Amino acid sequence: MIRLAVPKGRLFEESVNLLHSGGIIPEKPKEGRKLTIEMEDITLFLVKPFDVPVYVENGVADLGICGYDVYLERKPEVYKLMDLKVGACRISVAGKPESEEAYWRSSFLKVATKYVRIAEEFFARKGVKAEIVPLNGSVELAPLIGLSDYILDLVQTGRTLKENGLVEIEEVAKSTAWLICNKASFRSKKDFIKDIILSLS
Repeated sequence: MIRLAVPKGRLFEESVNLLHSGGIIPEKPKEGRKLTIEMEDITLFLVKPFDVPVYVENGVADLGICGYDVYLERKPEVYKLMDLKVGACRISVAGKPESEEAYWRSSFLKVATKYVRIAEEFFARKGVKAEIVPLNGSVELAPLIGLSDYILDLVQTGRTLKENGLVEIEEVAKSTAWLICNKASFRSKKDFIKDIILSLS
Protein backbone atom coordinates (compact mmCIF):
# COMPACT_ATOMS: atom_id res chain seq x y z
CA MET A 1 0.00 0.00 0.00
CA ILE A 2 1.34 3.40 -1.04
CA ARG A 3 0.20 6.60 0.64
CA LEU A 4 0.34 9.64 -1.61
CA ALA A 5 -0.18 13.27 -0.57
CA VAL A 6 -1.92 15.27 -3.30
CA PRO A 7 -2.14 19.08 -3.11
CA LYS A 8 -5.60 20.64 -3.10
CA GLY A 9 -6.20 23.79 -5.11
CA ARG A 10 -4.16 24.88 -8.12
CA LEU A 11 -2.33 21.59 -8.74
CA PHE A 12 -5.13 19.17 -7.83
CA GLU A 13 -6.74 18.60 -11.23
CA GLU A 14 -3.46 18.24 -13.12
CA SER A 15 -2.16 15.87 -10.42
CA VAL A 16 -5.14 13.49 -10.51
CA ASN A 17 -5.21 13.58 -14.34
CA LEU A 18 -1.55 12.53 -14.34
CA LEU A 19 -2.13 9.74 -11.81
CA HIS A 20 -5.16 8.50 -13.74
CA SER A 21 -3.53 8.60 -17.18
CA GLY A 22 -0.53 6.73 -15.73
CA GLY A 23 -2.85 3.98 -14.47
CA ILE A 24 -1.90 4.65 -10.84
CA ILE A 25 -5.47 5.41 -9.77
CA PRO A 26 -8.54 3.76 -11.38
CA GLU A 27 -10.71 6.88 -11.26
CA LYS A 28 -10.32 10.63 -10.84
CA PRO A 29 -11.55 11.84 -7.44
CA LYS A 30 -13.19 15.22 -7.09
CA GLU A 31 -11.78 17.85 -4.76
CA GLY A 32 -14.16 18.20 -1.82
CA ARG A 33 -14.43 17.75 1.91
CA LYS A 34 -13.12 14.17 1.87
CA LEU A 35 -9.46 14.17 2.88
CA THR A 36 -8.59 10.46 2.56
CA ILE A 37 -9.45 8.36 -0.50
CA GLU A 38 -8.58 4.66 -0.71
CA MET A 39 -8.23 3.07 -4.16
CA GLU A 40 -6.89 -0.46 -4.61
CA ASP A 41 -3.18 -0.35 -3.57
CA ILE A 42 -3.04 3.42 -3.01
CA THR A 43 -4.37 5.85 -0.44
CA LEU A 44 -4.60 9.52 -1.37
CA PHE A 45 -4.34 12.27 1.25
CA LEU A 46 -5.82 15.53 -0.02
CA VAL A 47 -3.90 18.25 1.80
CA LYS A 48 -2.95 21.93 1.51
CA PRO A 49 0.00 22.44 -0.88
CA PHE A 50 2.34 23.74 1.83
CA ASP A 51 1.60 20.65 3.96
CA VAL A 52 2.56 18.05 1.32
CA PRO A 53 6.29 17.98 2.24
CA VAL A 54 5.40 17.84 5.95
CA TYR A 55 3.35 14.66 5.44
CA VAL A 56 6.10 13.09 3.32
CA GLU A 57 9.04 14.11 5.50
CA ASN A 58 7.33 12.70 8.60
CA GLY A 59 6.47 9.41 6.90
CA VAL A 60 2.69 9.81 7.08
CA ALA A 61 2.76 9.75 3.27
CA ASP A 62 5.28 7.74 1.25
CA LEU A 63 5.07 10.03 -1.76
CA GLY A 64 3.79 13.51 -2.47
CA ILE A 65 3.13 15.82 -5.39
CA CYS A 66 4.80 19.06 -4.43
CA GLY A 67 5.17 22.36 -6.24
CA TYR A 68 8.84 23.30 -6.56
CA ASP A 69 7.94 26.65 -4.97
CA VAL A 70 6.83 24.79 -1.83
CA TYR A 71 9.92 22.58 -1.93
CA LEU A 72 12.20 25.62 -2.08
CA GLU A 73 10.38 27.30 0.79
CA ARG A 74 10.13 24.25 3.06
CA LYS A 75 13.50 22.61 2.20
CA PRO A 76 12.21 19.24 3.49
CA GLU A 77 14.41 16.20 4.14
CA VAL A 78 12.93 14.12 1.32
CA TYR A 79 14.03 12.67 -2.02
CA LYS A 80 13.07 14.69 -5.08
CA LEU A 81 12.32 11.92 -7.58
CA MET A 82 11.07 13.49 -10.79
CA ASP A 83 9.73 16.62 -12.43
CA LEU A 84 6.12 15.85 -13.36
CA LYS A 85 6.12 18.73 -15.87
CA VAL A 86 2.68 20.01 -14.85
CA GLY A 87 1.62 23.15 -12.97
CA ALA A 88 4.22 25.34 -14.66
CA CYS A 89 4.47 28.83 -13.18
CA ARG A 90 7.12 31.13 -11.75
CA ILE A 91 8.01 32.88 -8.53
CA SER A 92 8.40 36.58 -9.26
CA VAL A 93 8.75 39.98 -7.68
CA ALA A 94 5.95 42.38 -8.65
CA GLY A 95 4.93 45.91 -7.78
CA LYS A 96 3.18 49.03 -9.03
CA PRO A 97 4.36 50.18 -12.49
CA GLU A 98 5.71 53.43 -11.08
CA SER A 99 7.89 51.54 -8.58
CA GLU A 100 9.64 49.37 -11.18
CA GLU A 101 12.55 51.74 -11.82
CA ALA A 102 13.15 52.24 -8.09
CA TYR A 103 13.30 48.46 -7.61
CA TRP A 104 16.50 48.20 -9.65
CA ARG A 105 18.16 51.16 -7.91
CA SER A 106 17.21 50.54 -4.28
CA SER A 107 19.49 48.98 -1.68
CA PHE A 108 16.53 48.46 0.69
CA LEU A 109 13.14 46.97 -0.19
CA LYS A 110 10.00 46.14 1.75
CA VAL A 111 8.47 42.96 0.33
CA ALA A 112 5.27 41.10 1.26
CA THR A 113 5.18 37.34 0.64
CA LYS A 114 4.24 33.91 1.92
CA TYR A 115 7.62 32.68 0.65
CA VAL A 116 9.71 34.14 3.46
CA ARG A 117 12.74 31.85 3.09
CA ILE A 118 12.84 32.20 -0.70
CA ALA A 119 12.62 35.99 -0.42
CA GLU A 120 15.34 36.24 2.23
CA GLU A 121 17.73 34.02 0.27
CA PHE A 122 16.99 35.73 -3.05
CA PHE A 123 17.61 39.28 -1.83
CA ALA A 124 20.66 38.19 0.18
CA ARG A 125 22.18 36.79 -3.04
CA LYS A 126 21.48 40.12 -4.74
CA GLY A 127 23.12 42.01 -1.88
CA VAL A 128 19.91 43.94 -1.21
CA LYS A 129 18.58 44.53 2.29
CA ALA A 130 14.94 43.51 2.45
CA GLU A 131 12.30 43.76 5.14
CA ILE A 132 10.04 40.76 4.61
CA VAL A 133 6.36 41.11 5.55
CA PRO A 134 4.87 37.59 5.96
CA LEU A 135 1.37 37.23 4.49
CA ASN A 136 -0.66 34.09 3.79
CA GLY A 137 -3.18 35.46 1.30
CA SER A 138 -4.13 38.41 -0.89
CA VAL A 139 -0.51 39.56 -1.12
CA GLU A 140 -1.42 41.73 -4.13
CA LEU A 141 -3.16 44.09 -1.74
CA ALA A 142 0.04 44.94 0.16
CA PRO A 143 1.62 47.44 -2.32
CA LEU A 144 -1.77 49.02 -3.03
CA ILE A 145 -2.33 50.03 0.61
CA GLY A 146 1.28 50.80 1.49
CA LEU A 147 1.99 47.69 3.58
CA SER A 148 4.94 46.91 1.31
CA ASP A 149 6.66 48.30 -1.75
CA TYR A 150 6.69 44.98 -3.59
CA ILE A 151 5.44 41.40 -3.41
CA LEU A 152 7.13 38.09 -4.12
CA ASP A 153 4.56 35.55 -5.25
CA LEU A 154 3.62 32.75 -7.61
CA VAL A 155 2.66 33.93 -11.12
CA GLN A 156 0.96 31.72 -13.68
CA THR A 157 -0.77 33.88 -16.27
CA GLY A 158 -0.19 37.30 -14.68
CA ARG A 159 -3.92 38.04 -14.78
CA THR A 160 -4.24 38.56 -11.01
CA LEU A 161 -1.38 41.06 -11.07
CA LYS A 162 -2.92 42.93 -13.99
CA GLU A 163 -6.35 43.05 -12.34
CA ASN A 164 -4.74 44.67 -9.30
CA GLY A 165 -2.68 47.17 -11.27
CA LEU A 166 0.66 45.44 -10.64
CA VAL A 167 3.45 44.42 -13.01
CA GLU A 168 5.93 41.57 -12.89
CA ILE A 169 9.40 42.99 -12.31
CA GLU A 170 11.86 40.12 -11.79
CA GLU A 171 11.63 36.35 -12.01
CA VAL A 172 13.07 34.54 -8.98
CA ALA A 173 12.59 30.89 -10.00
CA LYS A 174 10.50 28.62 -12.19
CA SER A 175 8.17 26.06 -10.59
CA THR A 176 6.54 22.82 -11.69
CA ALA A 177 5.10 19.91 -9.73
CA TRP A 178 7.60 17.32 -8.48
CA LEU A 179 7.18 13.80 -7.10
CA ILE A 180 8.85 13.67 -3.69
CA CYS A 181 9.47 10.63 -1.50
CA ASN A 182 10.00 9.81 2.15
CA LYS A 183 13.55 8.52 2.64
CA ALA A 184 12.56 5.43 4.64
CA SER A 185 9.74 4.58 2.21
CA PHE A 186 12.18 4.79 -0.68
CA ARG A 187 14.04 1.85 0.84
CA SER A 188 11.11 -0.18 2.21
CA LYS A 189 8.73 0.26 -0.76
CA LYS A 190 11.22 0.64 -3.58
CA ASP A 191 9.43 -1.75 -5.97
CA PHE A 192 6.08 0.04 -5.59
CA ILE A 193 7.77 3.43 -5.98
CA LYS A 194 9.78 2.30 -9.02
CA ASP A 195 6.53 1.17 -10.70
CA ILE A 196 4.93 4.56 -10.00
CA ILE A 197 7.93 6.42 -11.44
CA LEU A 198 7.81 4.27 -14.60
CA SER A 199 4.06 4.87 -14.92
CA LEU A 200 4.57 8.63 -14.74
CA SER A 201 7.55 8.72 -17.10
